[in-house]
Amino acid sequence: MDRLGSPTFLVLIGVASAGVAGCDQPRVTAAMAAEDTAFAEVQARGQEAMGVDQYTSTHVFDALPDGGRIELQRDGDDAAGVAQIRRHLQEIARAFGAGEFSAPAFVHMQDVPGTSVMAEKRDAITYTYRELPRGGELEIMTQDSVVLQAIHQFMAFQRQDHRAGGKEHGMHGGMNHEMDHAPHDHRGGDHAPPGSVHDGSHLE
Repeated sequence: MDRLGSPTFLVLIGVASAGVAGCDQPRVTAAMAAEDTAFAEVQARGQEAMGVDQYTSTHVFDALPDGGRIELQRDGDDAAGVAQIRRHLQEIARAFGAGEFSAPAFVHMQDVPGTSVMAEKRDAITYTYRELPRGGELEIMTQDSVVLQAIHQFMAFQRQDHRAGGKEHGMHGGMNHEMDHAPHDHRGGDHAPPGSVHDGSHLE
């Protein structure tokens, strides 16, 4: 038999291939473990900042043609958790409206993309809070093209780091977006003027 086709040669090739594969495996596993650890830390800090278990709550970060939308709801019946989410979103609306973004910076342990522009040009942004059945939503609207890009950067980062659902401008995207959302007119006539925080919790 040709030496290249001999059983011994084929066995040696198989052993070498298995060795190469074995060298790559620890790196892949370590990278995945580091990613999972980082996500777990984000979840833990998120629970501390928001007051509800992040694993049993659903986050959605939508990029809209004229801004963005943050939704947070409990996955099951939890009156205390729902009340806490609503308090948190209203506090966030007031803080963001004042140019204060320390909460997302704490959760993600970094300055979140887009927030420096959103803070600097806060007078060009309108924040509108509304109640949802198991939580609430916060709409972030602007007519400033620079601020709009910053809001979209903010939403994209949040979707990625929270492994959350949502949509990019003009398309659906994100992960784990299991909830169906009815069409939502975010250009309602009750919109507050730029630079304000509007509590729309009375709206349907």
